[in-house]
Amino acid sequence: MRTVVTRSALLLTLTAAALLPAAADAAQPVSGAKPAIEIKTGNLGKVIATPAKLGIYYWAAEKKAGGKIRCTGSCATVWPPIYVEGTAQKHIKGVMATFGTITRSGKRQLTVNGLPAYTYHNDTAGVVLCDNVNGWFAVRPK
Repeated sequence: MRTVVTRSALLLTLTAAALLPAAADAAQPVSGAKPAIEIKTGNLGKVIATPAKLGIYYWAAEKKAGGKIRCTGSCATVWPPIYVEGTAQKHIKGVMATFGTITRSGKRQLTVNGLPAYTYHNDTAGVVLCDNVNGWFAVRPK
């Protein structure tokens, strides 16, 4: 029994460690001066992304709730919120969207077109894996 528990604990630790680099990259705050860019993806065309080229997402449940934060706990682990350092500029040259912030646990979370903004923990730079998945949508330029 002890061997089974130890192997399970090891597997869980290795799985969590494999997810940490992506989650850690996504958790880096963006500059309010330029919190986003537009990128072209092979599967979705143009999308709005962080300066690190991670796709930006919104959740339909929060859109339905008028922009109120609903993604917490394990949801926010899979879909890390994008935090902002400094003041978010409302408009950024070359990016067709409106930016702002919402307070979340004492921090400022980026909003795009009035909705809280997130990344997806399995995305890599320039690769946007999810769109219309469980109510999550990649933000596209207006």
